[in-house]
Amino acid sequence: MYMKNKGERRKSDTSSIKSAIEDMLKSYRIKDKFDENKLIANWEQIMGTPIARRTEKVYIKNKVLYAKITSSALRHELTIARQKVLDVIYEHVEKDLIKDVRFI
Repeated sequence: MYMKNKGERRKSDTSSIKSAIEDMLKSYRIKDKFDENKLIANWEQIMGTPIARRTEKVYIKNKVLYAKITSSALRHELTIARQKVLDVIYEHVEKDLIKDVRFI
């Protein structure tokens, strides 16, 4: 029976849990859906509390993120700043996940 020495470390060829999970998500072809749900779940962290409080619903369909905003003034401002909003989102997710954002 082989026992590790106290100072012995893991082999470098073993994968981290993160990469193993990512490989699993890719192999089951659910990585995009997982990333979409992660984006929706982190909407407040990404966009900030003031915008999140005025957001009624967020969903993604055909690589377009839809956000239902309860304030018409905020909806108008966000529509004007659409590219800036996309840039903020791209800081948190891969660019190919979302192609456009619409405020309804």
